[in-house]
Amino acid sequence: MKRSASSISKPTSRAKKPRPEVPEYHLTPSIKDESGEAIWPAPREQIELARKFILECALAKRKTLIVPDKDADGLTSGAILQKTLVLLGLEPDLISAHLLQKGSNIHDEKERVAMAAHEPEYVFVLDQGSRKSPPVIDSPHKALVIDHHWALEDDFPEGSEHVTACNSPPVATSSLLTYHICNELHEQVHSSCDWLCAMGTHGDLGNTLKWEPPFPDMKATFKMYTKKAVNEAVSLINAPRRTATYDVPAAWVALTAAGSPSDLLKNQSLLAARAEVNAEVERCTHTAPKFSGDGKIAVFRINSAAQIHPVIATRWAGHLQSPKLDVILVANEGYLPEMVNFSCRIPRSARAKDPPVNIIEVLNGIAAKAPNPTLRERLGESFARGHKEASGGIVPKAEFEELMEILEIGKKSEGDSPKKTKKDTAPKQSNTLMNYFGKKAAA
Repeated sequence: MKRSASSISKPTSRAKKPRPEVPEYHLTPSIKDESGEAIWPAPREQIELARKFILECALAKRKTLIVPDKDADGLTSGAILQKTLVLLGLEPDLISAHLLQKGSNIHDEKERVAMAAHEPEYVFVLDQGSRKSPPVIDSPHKALVIDHHWALEDDFPEGSEHVTACNSPPVATSSLLTYHICNELHEQVHSSCDWLCAMGTHGDLGNTLKWEPPFPDMKATFKMYTKKAVNEAVSLINAPRRTATYDVPAAWVALTAAGSPSDLLKNQSLLAARAEVNAEVERCTHTAPKFSGDGKIAVFRINSAAQIHPVIATRWAGHLQSPKLDVILVANEGYLPEMVNFSCRIPRSARAKDPPVNIIEVLNGIAAKAPNPTLRERLGESFARGHKEASGGIVPKAEFEELMEILEIGKKSEGDSPKKTKKDTAPKQSNTLMNYFGKKAAA
């Protein structure tokens, strides 16, 4: 007699672990001023100073240089500012853009010389991060830094003005901060730049961001352009700077010529760049991680001439889970000669920890444990920069290996090995086939 399928006991499936709940970004508590008003997206006095600076620049009708960062947030910040200056009456031929070379920053002497060659009287530095440094260029000029990366009060070029969102949670992107500043300066900024603001913000904060207060209402923007088109445009604008050729100028030209996201979706240069990057990500993304001795840091080591380490770090941050895990670190040994470029992200399983994980503090804490006290200095100024939630560095290979030794990568202690614990604690099976047939033969 056959038994019905329902009468056959099925092995019980393991219950899936619930995904940790991550607080919505817009709900991050804001800092209030003395009147109880939220200080957002930056201190009011800084925002007003920035508006006066932009108006002064437009009225002066002098050579102006825009220096945007290479990603979607930086490039859209620059595009918003450029469109605003033109709307305010500054002739387009008085506006130039300087795009940094691969692996450079605005403080490198070769970049300072290249910026000075434009002979600008006004310089805008957008989304580049910052640190205490000499003036942006040596020749007479006025400079304004618009940024949101972590910085102390004096972490800006000498003689420059600045407006930063880094101390006004929920931290706005540079594109959103630039849009907020410029939107009050001309009535057409909203209609010509709202999609750029959406692109830059999604580029940094992700496409699941809820545009709820204190973020501006963008319902009309997404109704006109759709989130799908905006997000597709973000991936295309981000692609050229990730390629081995680092073709940021192609992204800047395409973005500043576009009137909407749909104009970017048909750009063959951007599409080709994205295909190249996707293929390289697929080649490197399956690298297996190694863990620090305490299990708090997962390290992935890749070798690619493309800037794909941030992409892979973000991807693994959404998948790799462990109660101990605090940081995903992806190190790329093929991006720059003799250097290691690495990106760090907080895994989803750690985003709700209290106190929150601060990657900049984590990285500096590792360096502070070095047996050789000169390590932190040798790591250089490009170590542990960026955001508390998304940091990294560009460091010499030998110094990176010192960091790995401090972390004891791949050297789990005996007590931490799950395989060993399982082997030691599992009861031995007494009713084996050999025992059965052995007894039968003896009988």
